[in-house]
Amino acid sequence: MFFDQVEDTEIRDGKVSVTVTMAKEERMMDLHFVIAGTVKVSCDRCNELMDVAVNGNERLIVKYGDRYYEESEDVQIIPETAHQFDLSPFIYEYIHLLVPIRRVHLENAAGKSQCDPVILQKLKELSEHHAKDPRWETLNQLKKKK
Repeated sequence: MFFDQVEDTEIRDGKVSVTVTMAKEERMMDLHFVIAGTVKVSCDRCNELMDVAVNGNERLIVKYGDRYYEESEDVQIIPETAHQFDLSPFIYEYIHLLVPIRRVHLENAAGKSQCDPVILQKLKELSEHHAKDPRWETLNQLKKKK
């Protein structure tokens, strides 16, 4: 599996279509990526796996030079003698960047969270039993007076 090859990835699984179009010129290749699909990541609230849509377009320019190096985030230099170039790290990075920062189950049509109800109940119980620090309460009283 594609995502299993990356260590410590947040993406557990996915069905993603990546279309790469290449315009080859004498001293460079201009690659355009069209990415569409879904990936499975853990919910930030209940830690259950959930599907997240990923859709986007990216561009990578590969130029010929004397050695491998990164000129900028979207320009790679490869040796003129290279006959292959592995796009998989770039594809993984593009997909990973399309995953939202905050990943929480959406609410259903009735407005109820689709997170694991057992976990939600436990979170509610823990937040109710959380002892308030009296120093913060005094500061909050000062804030209310203004």
